[in-house]
Formats: sequence, C-alpha cells, structure tokens
Amino acid sequence: MGTVLRPDKRAFPVEPPPDLVAPQVIAAHDWSAFQALPRMADHWDRPGWEGGRAFYWMLTFPKELELIEEALACQAAIPAEGFDLVPAEGLHITMCKVADVAQMDRGRLQGLVAVAAERVPAAFEVQVGPLTGSSGALRYSVAPWEPLVELHAVLAQANAPEDGSTASFRPHLGIAYNAQPRPTAPVVEWVAALRERPPVLVTVSRVELVELRRQDSVYRWEVIASLPLAEAGTGEPTPASAVPVR
Repeated sequence: MGTVLRPDKRAFPVEPPPDLVAPQVIAAHDWSAFQALPRMADHWDRPGWEGGRAFYWMLTFPKELELIEEALACQAAIPAEGFDLVPAEGLHITMCKVADVAQMDRGRLQGLVAVAAERVPAAFEVQVGPLTGSSGALRYSVAPWEPLVELHAVLAQANAPEDGSTASFRPHLGIAYNAQPRPTAPVVEWVAALRERPPVLVTVSRVELVELRRQDSVYRWEVIASLPLAEAGTGEPTPASAVPVR
C-alpha cells in the first residue's frame, strides 16, 4: 500500500513530520508550519463546491463528550469576526474523498465498502490537541499519525487500487473555518495562549462513509455506511454484511 507520506504543496503542512508517533514532535511540526504562514485564506473560496455533494470517509465524534467540551471551550476564546465555528455534532477527522455523488453509483459504493471492511486495522486511540492552525482553519493536532495513516491507506486503496496513496494525508481535527483573508500573526498570538490546555484522548473504533454537503457556512453530512474497526488484539476483519450502504 502507498503508506509513505511525501512533501506536497497542496497539503498543510507541506512537509510531513519527521516522526509519525511522538505527539510532541507532531504538535511542534504543525505549530511551526502555522507560525511560518504569512497569511490565512478564506476556507470557503472553493469554486465549484457550492451546492456540491461528495462521498467522504470520515471519523466522527458525536459521543466524545470530553472532546466536545474542549472544542467548545477553545471556540469561546476565538474572536467571532471572520471565523465559522464547527458545531459540536460536526467535529470530525477527514480521511479521504471517494468521489462526487454524480460520479459514484450505490453498487460501486457497496463494493468499495466491502473491500475496506476486509482490511481495516484494529481500533486505536488518538490524542487530540494542542490547538494550532492552517491556511484556512483553526484545528487541533492529532497523534499518533501512524494508525491514521494505516487506516487512510486501506480506504484509499479500496477506492482506487491502482493509485490510492497516503502521500499528502495530514490528519487534523478542525474547530473553526477562516472566512476571510487575514494576516496569520495576530491569530498565532491568541492561539498560543490556548496551547497549554491538556489534550483529550479519543478512541477510534469505526470509520464512516458519508455524503457531505456545504450548508451555508458549515458542513453537514448523512452517514451512508458505518464501518467498525477490528477489535484490538483479534486481527479479525469486520464482516462486510455489518455495514450495508443505505
């Protein structure tokens, strides 16, 4: 599988971190990249996306109350002007895009879910935090990357066996989208004050295939299939029949 991360100018950070396991190394790498960014861009300035719908694999956290409380606390400290907050039910880690809805029929969708179900790794934990940013959002660093990269590789290969790759994958969890061009330095200054907050541990026990849409200044989705990860220590794949595509 294409599990090697590589520099990619379309990704943020452009360079992957030197260590995919150590939380302190990953967090420092994310923060350094954000500090070096001269300006933030409008996240919503994406021609062609308005009104569009697409299938994505995502990790969602609707029952992770500690994570939700932490995100709300950081959001309360964000200046209201020019930032669109991610709602509590909308917290997620994007894994990979499958296709625009118009390009994918349900039969093919069911097939790729079945393939992914046979290969998913065991459930794992990730640390969420500290807060950092990117060119278009405020977001948490997450660590370790290693199990996330492994899961991404499975999903990418199921969708595109010939060229599925993790090369530009940069896992993160966003809490606010930047809605206007602005200099980064003032944002760095007040995000820095929130970086001492303790990280939150969350368990990743399933990955969801969703139909994603933009609704005003927020992303909404419908779950198409929910794919449980294998139980830790068993190595047993999840039966495809357990994840019917709706």
